This record gives sequence, structure tokens and C-alpha cells, in this order.
Amino acid sequence: MNVQLFIPCFVDQLYPDTAFNMIKVLEKAGCTVSYNTAQTCCGQPAFNAGFWDEAKSVCSKFLKDFSGTDYIVSPSASCSGFVRNYYGKLFENSSRHHEVTDVGNRLFEFSEFMVKVLKIENVGAELKAKATYHDSCAGLRECKIKAEPRKLLSNVKGLELTEMNDVETCCGFGGTFAVKFESISIGMGEQKVENALATNAEYIISTDLSCLMHIQGYINHKGYSIKTMHLADVLASGW
Repeated sequence: MNVQLFIPCFVDQLYPDTAFNMIKVLEKAGCTVSYNTAQTCCGQPAFNAGFWDEAKSVCSKFLKDFSGTDYIVSPSASCSGFVRNYYGKLFENSSRHHEVTDVGNRLFEFSEFMVKVLKIENVGAELKAKATYHDSCAGLRECKIKAEPRKLLSNVKGLELTEMNDVETCCGFGGTFAVKFESISIGMGEQKVENALATNAEYIISTDLSCLMHIQGYINHKGYSIKTMHLADVLASGW
């Protein structure tokens, strides 16, 4: 199966190892993976900030970069959810309507692609640790992802997964929300980390590095030993 990679800006710039680990897992699953080096941002920051004309230019480039028939897979529910749910609004009543629909149908967040498309729940990963899972708002509410990452994690040898309280509550990142409402954002991050610590977890795992970046920042500030880890990094462990 041919797969195009969609690597979000912050993954490309800050967490490239996660992208490489996703490739590692996809190739083990039998996929032929390609990466269009011309790709840039999906347009979400500009769109959320109200700059729709500027966002439309960026989104038009995205549609061009990911034309074709291959599946598109991303290690981010946030960016995947934006393309699938908001491109239609941005290009409403335009000549690009069919392109938007086509890309949206081919684009998947990593865990849902593994479980729903490839029908794979066990990749042979091993991680001897206690962990808890964080449902990102985009994953849960925009991509409707809940069971998929948990199915994959349940098959990781040696991993003990415990659900935290208020698991579906936002971590406080929310993109520009963390900048505009810093104190509220930090308070929400604190609540998320404290709930995770109560499970005695060593790791907080999620599908979204944007959330994990925010959570890890609070952890570092407090000097806690708990760490964050993306799902792709977990699934690439032990083999």
C-alpha cells in the first residue's frame, strides 16, 4: 500500500524522530512510504487566528502537494482534523470542492490508519513501563479517535496502561489559546499532569505532540520525573 506522509510543522522542526518512527512502523506494516519535501503548513494557525485569505493560500498549496490517489498519514490528529473538518468551510462553493473532499477521504491520523485501514493492532512493540493516555481534543472531537490508540497500546508487550481521571478534558494547549490565555492554559496543564501522576504512570502517551509539548513544559517546570511520549515512538520501541 502506498502512503504519503503529512508531517506537521512542529513535528518537522521539534520532534523529527517521531516522524521517522512512524515511517518505521508503517514500513513494518507493509506500506511503501513517500514524503513530498515541498509540503508546508496545513494552514491551521492562520485560519484559527482569523486570517482566512492567507490560510486559503496555504491550504491551496496543501491540496496541490497531496494530490494523487495515495493514502495520506499524519502523526497529528490536530492537523488531520483541521484538513478534514475545515477545508470544506474555507473552500465552500469553490471549484476546489471535489479536491477538498478527495483529500479529506484519503487523510488519516496514524492510529486510525493502523487500526481502521491496515487492520493492524499489534506491531510487535515492547515497552516495560507504566503509562496513561491523554485524549487530545482534536483526536477525540474532530477525528473521533478513542479506541484506536488504546487498542494499539494494549498490544505493547510490558506496557501497563491506566486511565487517568477526567481523561477527556483539554490539557490547555489549544494552539494560540496557550499564548492568549497563559494562566488558564497553565492551570489546565497542571490538572492534566496531576491526574496523570495519580495513576503512578511513568509516561503520558498521546497522538498529538502539540499537547505533549505543552504538558512536558509544565512537567519540566515542576521537575517531575514523568515523561511524555507519542504513540508512534511507543510502537517503534523494542524491535
